[in-house]
Order: sequence, then C-alpha cells, then structure tokens
Amino acid sequence: MRIWRRSVRSFLCLLIVGLVLCSIHVEQVAAQGVSDTYNYSYSGTTVDSPAAYKATLIVDGEDLRIGALNEPSDIFVNEEGEVYVVDTGNNRIVVLNEQLELVHVIDTFMNQEKKEGFNNPQGIFVDELNHIYIADTGNKRVVHLNENYELMKVVDSPQLEVLKEDFEFTPVHLVVDKAQRIYVMASGVFDGFMEFNADGEFTTFIGANRVRVSPIELLWKRLSTKAQRSRMVQFIPTEFTNLDINDEGFIYATNGDEWGDTIKKLNAQGTDILRREGYFSPRGDERYSQKDGPSRLIDLDVWDSEIYSVLDSKKGRIFTYNGDGHLMYVFGGIGNTMGEFVTPIAIERIGNHFLVLDKSLAEITVFEETNYGRTLNEAVKSYYSGDEEKAYHLYQETINMNANLDFAYIGIGKALYRQGQYNEAMNFFKEGKDQKNYSKAFILQRKEILRAYFPVGMTSILILVLLWVILGRIRKVRRLRGGNSIDIVE
Repeated sequence: MRIWRRSVRSFLCLLIVGLVLCSIHVEQVAAQGVSDTYNYSYSGTTVDSPAAYKATLIVDGEDLRIGALNEPSDIFVNEEGEVYVVDTGNNRIVVLNEQLELVHVIDTFMNQEKKEGFNNPQGIFVDELNHIYIADTGNKRVVHLNENYELMKVVDSPQLEVLKEDFEFTPVHLVVDKAQRIYVMASGVFDGFMEFNADGEFTTFIGANRVRVSPIELLWKRLSTKAQRSRMVQFIPTEFTNLDINDEGFIYATNGDEWGDTIKKLNAQGTDILRREGYFSPRGDERYSQKDGPSRLIDLDVWDSEIYSVLDSKKGRIFTYNGDGHLMYVFGGIGNTMGEFVTPIAIERIGNHFLVLDKSLAEITVFEETNYGRTLNEAVKSYYSGDEEKAYHLYQETINMNANLDFAYIGIGKALYRQGQYNEAMNFFKEGKDQKNYSKAFILQRKEILRAYFPVGMTSILILVLLWVILGRIRKVRRLRGGNSIDIVE
C-alpha cells in the first residue's frame, strides 16, 4: 500500500511539473508581441485594436507652482469637476479646478481651537455636498471636512470586542454613500470594509473576501503528510486594494487575489453581484508570462451606464469593461514615453478624460478620447439608456473601425433583440459567439413564427378535419343507399 501511494504521488508530481512547464511556455509565447492597444477574442488570443484613448497632457507640482508632489497616492474628481490630489509625502491635499489649475492647498485644519495637520494621508472621497473625507493614515483616523475645509468630525479606531486587543486602525482608502455611511478599507483587516454610520460609529464589516487557494497549492496540501501541512503557510483571505461607489450605492472593489474574482460589486448585504458574462471574467490581462504573473489591480473608477475601468499596477494598463463584463479596450503601459508610467497608483475620470496618477513620477497624465473610444463608449451608453436604434448604428461604426471586437457584434444583436428583430439578432449573436442570447432569440423567433402561422395552420387543420368528416359521412350514406337498392331488386 505504501509503495502504491508513493507511486501515485510521484506520478502526480511529474504531472504537475509537466503542466507548469507547458503553461510557462504557452504564457511566454502569448505575451510576446502584445501592443498597448489590444483586446481578447472569443478564443482567448490577443487581437489588435485601435487606440481608445491617447495621452495629451502631463501635470506636476512644478506646473502648479506649489513645489514637487511627493509620492502622491490618490486622486478624486467631484461632481463639479474639481480634482483632489492626496500629496502623501507633503502631508497635504491639493485642490484643482476642471482645467487642472490650482484652487487650494489643504494642509491644516482647526480642531477645537487647535491647528492640526495630516500624517501620511492615503485616500480621499468628496461627497455630493463637497464634504471631504480623508484617510489620515499616519494619524490612524478619518478626517471629515465641510466644503469650507472646516472640521466636521474625526473617526478614530473603534473599541470593539470583535477586534484584537493590539488592533490599530489604519485607514487607507474610503468611500461614502448618500446616507453618509463611511466605508473604510483599513490595512491588515481581512474581514472586509469597515462601515461607520453618519455619526462616525462603527456598525459592521461588509464584503469579506473568501479564502482562495491556487489548484497547485491545494493539491500539494492534500498530498502532504500531517507534519508537512503543519509547516505550511496558513491560508488567509486576501486584502482589498481599493474601492469606489456608484450613484446607486453599490461598492466596486479590487483585491490582490490572483485566483479568485479580483473585481467585485457589492450590494448592501456585501454580496458580490458583478455580472461576468463576457468571454472571460474581468481581471485585467487574460494572458501573461510566468515571469510577470497576472495583473495586480490597484484602483478602479466606476462611471455611468455601469461602465468601469481598472488600473493594473504591474503593466500600467487601464482595462475598461461594460456592465456585462465584456472588455471594451485597453490602454497605457509601463515605460518612459507619453502615456506610460513607472508606478501608476490611482485613476479617475473628468468629463470624457481619464486622469492617471503616477506615484514615482509625482505627476498626473491626462488621456483624451479618440474617435474610436468615443464611438464605442456612446454605443454602450445608448444601449444602456434604451436607445437601441442609436446603439445599433454606433456599434456598426465601431465594427467598421475594429472588426476584431467580437462583443460589438453581441451589442448589435442585443439592440436588434430589444427591437423584436430576433432572426437578425441571432445572426449577430452567432458572429459574437454568444450562445446564451442566441438561444433566447431563437426561442422568441420560434414563438413569433408560431404566433404568425398558428391561426392559419389551425384553421387549415380544422377545415381538413371537417372535410374528412363530411367525406366520411357521404361515403357512409352512399354505401347505405347502395345496399338498400340491392335489397329492393331481390
């Protein structure tokens, strides 16, 4: 029995090594020759794509005449287009207008007639009232200022039995909903986001990540002895890396899990409701080299029509998805040319432009829509708002510019589907390899055919049945009459 077990283990080890070597080779080949503007086909291969955005401007502290920014870590754009930059190394918040011109620098505030400042601030959020919430990380607190930069309240570490005695409240990023509930991503917390009510009191944790284990790690653990398992690293949930909130109060979050769902959409109960109906689950690069590994998503920005963009800190790329989880486009990269970064840390949108903050270069890069990007964005928005006719034409324009964008065919199919043109929709769903929607359109098309021909068919059948009955009776009468006539002759 022992020999048999050893043989099985040896075989499985060799199998694992072979699979790993094969995957390394495939991944390295797949990663070669990939441009900064690409997409993935239904089969998973990288295909060329027109640029959806191009870099047009770079802004730094010297341009703003406030001295160099020092390792900035976050950026936020409010509803009025004002830009807030967390200048971490200088312990200040830099406020810019929509033209990226200096408006104000927040480095101190009054707290009970005492002037206080920030210590290594990391995150910021500005609500619809222009109230500013700052993750004052070094001071282990959240600072809430009003629109005049006056202190409203300070959220300190909660004193709860569920927390460890040595727990230190280290807020890194945060969002605030319309009920003024504050959701804090704190360093070292694996139970999810910390939720505080409008008064700054801790209420609960929300959206904890589940423990994720790679298949190879799980197999090794199963094959190991009890003594070997005791020496292995314990599996713990993955920390989130950032969060954002949309107008409906849903929290979008990224985490550092390489094997699970790296992007989540959390409802009020903390349940992940992100739609993943694309060819691949939203997680950044689908193909990568063994050396680089999968994308590490460090920030995300949720915009209208359920579109969201995520920032990959490894490759410096921005991946944008529609509400169904289809990858729309990719841009950016790591390098030293315009539109590339060294340490991308945060992403925001201002109007139709993207702002990407680089921590190492201490600068903001502005990306402007190209005609291709504008057309695709409007196509997705038009379909979301219910304007199928406009969406149909915009998707057609998109395909004319990029025939490799498989999901655009699905967009046309959905627009036709909503208009009741099921047969035409089926053709585009087939082109986009969307079996699920093809089946839906097929069922409705069949119902349409039955509805159109059922009355005529049933009427025809009834007439035939009636004629058959009448003819039968006529034959019967004739037979009876023929029999009677023979009896009379006799």
